[in-house]
Amino acid sequence: MKKVELTATKRASEGTKGATAIRRSKRVPCVLYGGSDTVHFSVDEPALRKLVFTAEASRIEIDIDGEKRMALLHDKQFHPTSDAILHCDFMEMSENKEAKVSLAVKLKGQAAGIKAGGILNQRMRKVRVKGLPTALPEHLEVDITNLELNETIHVSDLKFPGITIAERATDVVASIKLAKKEEEVVAAPTAASTAVPAAGAAAAPAADAKKGDAAKPAAKPAAKK
Repeated sequence: MKKVELTATKRASEGTKGATAIRRSKRVPCVLYGGSDTVHFSVDEPALRKLVFTAEASRIEIDIDGEKRMALLHDKQFHPTSDAILHCDFMEMSENKEAKVSLAVKLKGQAAGIKAGGILNQRMRKVRVKGLPTALPEHLEVDITNLELNETIHVSDLKFPGITIAERATDVVASIKLAKKEEEVVAAPTAASTAVPAAGAAAAPAADAKKGDAAKPAAKPAAKK
């Protein structure tokens, strides 16, 4: 994992008003925790964007008013209608202590199953791992060259020295399946459809014009005089 340097300034105010003033000056309010103390600071937004808008993980050396601390970018918040960075959380790291981080999964090679007509489906774009800072890479590279049709790569198949995968072993990372063909849907005749009578057959009597109409009684014979 590469090391990136970041220059920061301690925040005089930790409230909402102070954060709003910081953002107006094109800086981002941040917090560093996980160490001996919690530090509130701010960073120039252009410098922070290089770390936020990338899938690569980095060890960040934060220079806070001359005091240098090693950290990982843990969380970030954005404006709901733009890509403006509102806030960032950093987790302090120790060279001798395992750190937990989410690393991007990058697939390498042309899978054999794709050549056979299959479609590649990458289910996991990031994987949570833990390890010493010196053992953590910028991303996890997975070779899929030998992945055949109807084969799957699970989390249990991922092996990286000095790293423990913190996901379920049965979770699917990537697979290759055949594309499903659309089947023709044959419309079945509906119950309301009327059968066509055979040639020469008598037509069925028509139903009463109105539902519930009673049949008229036969006329009585005239009385004898």
